[in-house]
Amino acid sequence: MGQEINQTKFNDEIFKEYQYRLRTETELLGEQLAEGCFSCKGEVGGYELESWLVDHNYFPSPINQRFLDSLNNPLVVHELSRFNVELNGAPMPLRGEALSAMSLELNHNWQACQEVAHGMDSVLMMIGILPTVRQSDLCLANMSDLKRYRALNEQVLKRRCGRPLHIHIDGRELLDLDHPDVMLEAATTSFQVHLQSAQSDAVRYFNASIIAAGPLVAAAGNSPLLFGTDLWDETRIPLFEQSVEIDDQRQLARHRVSFGCGYARESLFECFAENLAHHAVLLPILMDTAPQQFAHLRLHNGTIWRWIRPLVGFDSDGTPHLRIEQRVLPAGPTITDMIANAALFYGVARYLSDLPEAPESVFSFDDARDNFYRAARDGLQSQLVWLDGSTREVRTLLLENILPMARQGLTTLGIDGGDSDLYLGILESRIKCEQTGAAWQRAYREKHRCDGLHLVAAYLERQRSGAPVHEWEL
Repeated sequence: MGQEINQTKFNDEIFKEYQYRLRTETELLGEQLAEGCFSCKGEVGGYELESWLVDHNYFPSPINQRFLDSLNNPLVVHELSRFNVELNGAPMPLRGEALSAMSLELNHNWQACQEVAHGMDSVLMMIGILPTVRQSDLCLANMSDLKRYRALNEQVLKRRCGRPLHIHIDGRELLDLDHPDVMLEAATTSFQVHLQSAQSDAVRYFNASIIAAGPLVAAAGNSPLLFGTDLWDETRIPLFEQSVEIDDQRQLARHRVSFGCGYARESLFECFAENLAHHAVLLPILMDTAPQQFAHLRLHNGTIWRWIRPLVGFDSDGTPHLRIEQRVLPAGPTITDMIANAALFYGVARYLSDLPEAPESVFSFDDARDNFYRAARDGLQSQLVWLDGSTREVRTLLLENILPMARQGLTTLGIDGGDSDLYLGILESRIKCEQTGAAWQRAYREKHRCDGLHLVAAYLERQRSGAPVHEWEL
């Protein structure tokens, strides 16, 4: 979905030709993976940070085109709405002081972005869902001026026969509404963490990422409010799942946004085969590329938003590689918090993938999926099932089991001990005091009986300090 397209209207012949190319590339992918042609390089980390542009009245500022033109940084790109942008990190081998290097890179780019935003009477903000965003802001007039987004919206609505999207989220309060287009997706901003591994390790890492998702979300929630309604700790999760729901029973057997339908068994090819078999093409953009570039396969995969998504990419020498995109984490509250969340993911994924007995052989996918949704709803108050079959308070599980796993995993990766101590220590403090971004937003709102404007002002003030969220005062 990151590439621009040159058309938005497609006839049956274009769809037919795209389907042919997609099938050809999917078959080629299967052959190359079976022959072991993919990169043996690993482990390499990366990230994408989706952020909000906010004006001095604390409402969304729809200026991303002017902002991006002025910034002129290829690592900072459009998002769906005019008030969102995405910051991308350079791939980085996961060893030594990689976590500190990620933090330095992101801080540097963030400050450069802030300087440009300030010159436009705006500010960049990292938060899962902006408390001041209104449903009226999420309209087609505020869609980024790129054809791929217009085409996506048109195709989704076409498959829904023009019916509006229906949002029903039952949390601490209830939200039930209809929306005429896909723009509700723009309210859900995330910190997506990438993990490239050797082809031989990809299945174990993918399944480990699935198992880790629930505890990750529980420790990182930062999206409790939508349109003034108190919902889940990670309201992003149900909102995104419902904001591009196609519901085309003629063609589809799977949701476009989901936790998936199972572990990988023998190869990540299984995910791409499922994409071909169960997901209709939304953007049939015909590209003049060799099948070995997998351009049509990658575009199709980009319109299927599994929370843990496999990706095909290329090393600097052109060798194809596999990487996992862990999409469950919200943006914010600070860069330090996000790097700590990434450290937890990398460490736990490595630990679980190294276990002599693959945990997915004894821990059911259904339990991993149920953990994810319980954690998204209730955060650190949730009860999760774990590998030994016990059901435990996630706070205890994180402190007694998962943080030690992460520490050992980071050590195995060769991550600097000081980095490991710093970022896992931040997580430990956050969990012990039970102050995630979601918990702070709720507590501040309740203590001060304030509206979204005052909440955003207070949140931004603390975010600018750089202090991790567990140190934020109410």
